[in-house]
Amino acid sequence: MTEQLLSLRILVVTRSDLPDLFRQAASISSIPIEILEAADAAGAKRLVASRVDGIDLAYLDAALLANEMTGMISAVRAAAKAPFTVHLATGAAVEAFDADALAGMPARPEQARWLLERSIRVRLPSRVLVVDDSATMRSIVRKTLVATRFPLEVSEAEEGLAALKLVHGGDFHIVFLDYNMPGLSGLETLAEFKRVKRRVNVVLMTSTQDETVAERARAAGAGFLKKPFFPADIETALCGFYGLRALNPKRGF
Repeated sequence: MTEQLLSLRILVVTRSDLPDLFRQAASISSIPIEILEAADAAGAKRLVASRVDGIDLAYLDAALLANEMTGMISAVRAAAKAPFTVHLATGAAVEAFDADALAGMPARPEQARWLLERSIRVRLPSRVLVVDDSATMRSIVRKTLVATRFPLEVSEAEEGLAALKLVHGGDFHIVFLDYNMPGLSGLETLAEFKRVKRRVNVVLMTSTQDETVAERARAAGAGFLKKPFFPADIETALCGFYGLRALNPKRGF
C-alpha cells in the first residue's frame, strides 16, 4: 500500500475567518497543505473548475444558507475529480445535506490541526480486513466497503486464526470481525489483537440477540454492528475511524 501523500489541497467555503485558522494549522503540518477559500457556491465552482490537478477536500460552513449549501455541493460534485466534502457545524442538530461527512467546526488552531490530520487519513488508502466464516457475508461487506468514498484496500479471512496471522504480518487499520465463528470467536480474536497490542480498529459484527456481546465489544474498545446491517451502518463505522460523523444515515453509497 502506498503510504505517501505529497500534498493536500483543501477548499474552505465560508464567509468567516475559518480559512486563516486552517492556514495556521497547515503551517505546522507534516505535508504541504494548500488552503483555498470561497465565499459562495459560484466562487467554489470557479475554484474547482480552475484546478486541473483537482481538490482533495472541501469544508463547507454550516452557517451558510441552505440553498447555498446545496449549490456548493452540486458545484464540487460536478468536478472531474470530485473532492471529499465535509459539512462543518457547531451543533449536533444540522440539516442533512448530501455531503460525505460531518465534523465539528474548529474554533482554535489545535482543533483545526486535529481535523487536518484526520483529513490526511481520508486521502490515504486504509487497509481493511473482513473476517467472517460466511463467504456470502464477506462478499457483501467487501462490496459495500469498496463502494464508499473512502480509499480502502480490502482483504478477507474466514476465521480468527487466519485473521491473527494476517494482522500480525501486515499493517491493517480496520477489521470487520464476525462474532460467531468456528475456532476462535470474534471476542476471543479481539482479545488476541489487544494482547499483542496491535493498533487496529475493530468492528464486531453479529446476529446474536445477546445484548452483552455489544457491551463486551465496546468495553474492549471495538465498534459494533448488528446483523442485518446496511451500507449506511458501515459508512457510520468508517466515519468514526476517520474522526468524522456520517451526515445523512439514510444516504446510500
